[in-house]
Amino acid sequence: MTTLVLTVIGDDRAGLVKALADVVSAHDGNWERSHLAELAGKFAGIVEVSVPPARAAELQEALRRLSGLLDVEVQTGTAGPTGTDEARSAGREVLVEVLGNDHPGIVHAVSAALAEHGLSVTELETSTREAPMVGGRLFEARALVAVPDGFDLAELRATLEQIASEVLVDLTLSAHAPS
Repeated sequence: MTTLVLTVIGDDRAGLVKALADVVSAHDGNWERSHLAELAGKFAGIVEVSVPPARAAELQEALRRLSGLLDVEVQTGTAGPTGTDEARSAGREVLVEVLGNDHPGIVHAVSAALAEHGLSVTELETSTREAPMVGGRLFEARALVAVPDGFDLAELRATLEQIASEVLVDLTLSAHAPS
């Protein structure tokens, strides 16, 4: 099977997932994994599909015909454990959660600390919401981070606590049980 990674974006409306799934299915593709969301009136996401090698080019051409409904970029992925998947299987994942008043620089500070320690973010979800009791907006983030065996979590925790005090957020680090 050929693995394709699709990035999609379009004006949010009913039926976008169906339109994409119809094209994948019509070309004997299998929808493997995805992260899709509505953001600021746009529907955007990333989808991993597998398709028989003989149908891959045909699927890619059919995806281009969705233009106007969805803009789809296609990259060839790799099947099986590589990169981050290897780190996941060779180590573990930890959960980093952030909560605080929204302001620029929070994601930058946390991601810089993780990169400094050579750690890879495997998933990241962020959002903002009204903070009715105190006014303003709250920023929330949830990141799964691949940590190799033998990595010193105490050192990471100390780094994250320092960042939390600098950017004025609550930051927690905990073990993550795979789903």
